[in-house]
Amino acid sequence: EILTLKQVADYLKLTERTLYRLIQEGKLPGFKVGNSWRFRLRDIDAWIEAQKAEVRRDGERR
Repeated sequence: EILTLKQVADYLKLTERTLYRLIQEGKLPGFKVGNSWRFRLRDIDAWIEAQKAEVRRDGERR
């Protein structure tokens, strides 16, 4: 499933501005179609899992 920036913002409970920042930093997987950003739902779900794993690793280091 392909999502728009607004749909991803709603899905992640983040602002569109935050998503643009994450995209600019190369942290959020997405692609442009014309002037609009699009995202694969499976890529967003994988990104969420990677964020959770990173938090667990950080916790183990402390």
